[in-house]
Amino acid sequence: MPNISRRGASAPASPIRRLTPFADQARARGVHVFHLNIGQPDLPTVAPMLAAYRNFDVATVAYSPSQGFADYREALASYYNNPAIIRDQAAVTPDQILVTVGGSEALLFTIAATCDPGDEIVVAEPYYTNYGGFAHLLNVGVRPLTTHASEGFTIPAQRVADAIGPRTRAVVIPTPGNPTGAVLRYDDLVAIGEVCRERGVFLVVDEVYREFVYPTAQNPEPTVAASILGVPGMADHAVVIDSVSKRYSACGARVGNLVTRNPELYAACLKFAQARLSPPTVDQVAAMAALKTPEPDMRAMVEEYHRRRDTLVAGLREIPGVSCPTPDGAFYLIADLPVTDAEAFCVFLLRDFDLDGETVMMAPANGFYATPNTGQNQVRIAYVLGEQRLRRCLEILRAGLAAYETRSAK
Repeated sequence: MPNISRRGASAPASPIRRLTPFADQARARGVHVFHLNIGQPDLPTVAPMLAAYRNFDVATVAYSPSQGFADYREALASYYNNPAIIRDQAAVTPDQILVTVGGSEALLFTIAATCDPGDEIVVAEPYYTNYGGFAHLLNVGVRPLTTHASEGFTIPAQRVADAIGPRTRAVVIPTPGNPTGAVLRYDDLVAIGEVCRERGVFLVVDEVYREFVYPTAQNPEPTVAASILGVPGMADHAVVIDSVSKRYSACGARVGNLVTRNPELYAACLKFAQARLSPPTVDQVAAMAALKTPEPDMRAMVEEYHRRRDTLVAGLREIPGVSCPTPDGAFYLIADLPVTDAEAFCVFLLRDFDLDGETVMMAPANGFYATPNTGQNQVRIAYVLGEQRLRRCLEILRAGLAAYETRSAK
């Protein structure tokens, strides 16, 4: 029997999905599992997108251009040229946009185009697990920049500078953040961008959750999160990673894109795109229609997540020993639990516990860190269920923690 590659054997399992066998076993026992482990929204996909799928009528579903349909890229350029996104910077043009198979492929292409094997990327941990997963696939190292719940998981520019090493080729950060919900201010992006320019590295900003920003005392009526596209002096250094998955509640559509004003970087990514032929034809048609979603519908979606966030944060803080910061965006949070091994507790909930035939699945947060033995008592929770079901999840979590403590004491 031939051996698989060392790369394959050592690939990290996703903390979001690696406990799925335990969830399957729970369902086989007749237990209902509430999924808070994965960012799969329960809200309906936006109406214009669904209508485009229903009305798609062609004789042959053909390849699209490797960079995506021209009319879709033109529509995306108009979207990015909203002053709330680009501010007073040069307009984004269609030939600076590359359509990809989900935001994941945009991330994969970008790391491959900015790093050679043995190079490194800086990530702010806890980080979206695919940053590390794709780095591993490409034999690229990960240099962690640790952020902390006590600081709201902010990413100070000086800490970015301290994390950059001699083999660093790119800094990869999200805003709003998955898994923390942290939102970088415009001034934060300016400062981090200055560090990247001075050090001669790329700045890759994952802006998939751009619209999911909640009111704060400093920003009582937010529109969208600040974008690196609006920061001056970043044309040669910046890449935006984007996707329709969460914005339009269409995770299965698998359409994303990258945006860069750097022509050499774009050309490299386009060659990768040509190698995989094309992004999905039908989904691009639907994604283009999604751009016509009425603004009130988009705001209603954000307001729904805002209510869910408030319900979840308040409920978690009422459980003895549980703490979490209030996320400013996205629909995730990192919570500290009164356990020493959150993964063992998550397995316990699925394998050994239920409350009247129901249990909860969460993602152990240790898998969102590159630093060993970090996040051991934390979980990531995706508030993608309605308020009533979130309240039920909180009841289950409270009861599960009490049962786990009792069992551990024996």
